[in-house]
Amino acid sequence: MLFPSLRGLQAFEAAARTGSFMSAAKELSISPAAVSQLIRALETQVARKLFQRINRRAVLTEAGREILPRLSMAFDELRSASSELSGGQRRSSLVISVPPSMAMGWLSHRLPDFITIHGPVDISLRGEEDPVSFERDLIDIRLSYGRFHYREHSTEEIAVDAVFPVCTPGFLAQHGPVNTTANLLALPLIHTDWGPAASSFPSWRSWFETALLTPGRDIQRGLTANSSKAALDLALGGLGVALGQGIYSADLIEKGLLIRPVRRVLELGQPYCLTIPQRSARKTAVSAFRSWFTNECLRSIKSPSLTI
Repeated sequence: MLFPSLRGLQAFEAAARTGSFMSAAKELSISPAAVSQLIRALETQVARKLFQRINRRAVLTEAGREILPRLSMAFDELRSASSELSGGQRRSSLVISVPPSMAMGWLSHRLPDFITIHGPVDISLRGEEDPVSFERDLIDIRLSYGRFHYREHSTEEIAVDAVFPVCTPGFLAQHGPVNTTANLLALPLIHTDWGPAASSFPSWRSWFETALLTPGRDIQRGLTANSSKAALDLALGGLGVALGQGIYSADLIEKGLLIRPVRRVLELGQPYCLTIPQRSARKTAVSAFRSWFTNECLRSIKSPSLTI
């Protein structure tokens, strides 16, 4: 059997990874028609359909999905080897995908510490909701809330967070001391709603029910944010009491920007998990980031400021 055309394999890998023949053509500096011809010739050579043409769209077949991760890993190695042979300086690279709240401040503020420890690395930081496309976007490591998003990749649980009421010292001074959990019912509350496509964020009603209190319908009044970070920003603006997550609240509490008017906590229903595709598992930068990132998450969630 003849070895499949390397150019055909390259055209297939680029088209499958980017999700379009047009993007693959730009990457390979050829025309979309040439990409299509190369892939058709490859399919003839291997006697298997790699793309199924549906309404002018090319959709990967099962055979195409099966071979793509191995091809992407092989071409990554070829690019690295070519760089070394040509005398180019080889730099580590990382594509990191996290929920939007994690990308907006929390992780971006900490990345300089990782670079100081690890050394120069090219980082693409993506703030996005699940599900993500590991192959199309070449994602190396993904943080998700919940353990069931990516069963086809290696996934590990790293931490279970909790929520608790937070507000500014000025807000509490203006509205008087909160001596009991029931006192919170009379204060402006900030709600967090992750949206219908995401896992549910604990509601104020759920939090009050842990204290054996049953709030009325007016519990839903007030401000609502669609992310944990946005809810904390509203609380920082003195607009009410939010249910803050430990991972995002710890620094703000340590600095005295937020306080906890009562100590009751409600654990989140799912753990935070890290997912790493097979093609990235052996990358030194991925291994280093995984260890550092896990420690940073646990350091926030288990901050002494949250246990006092």
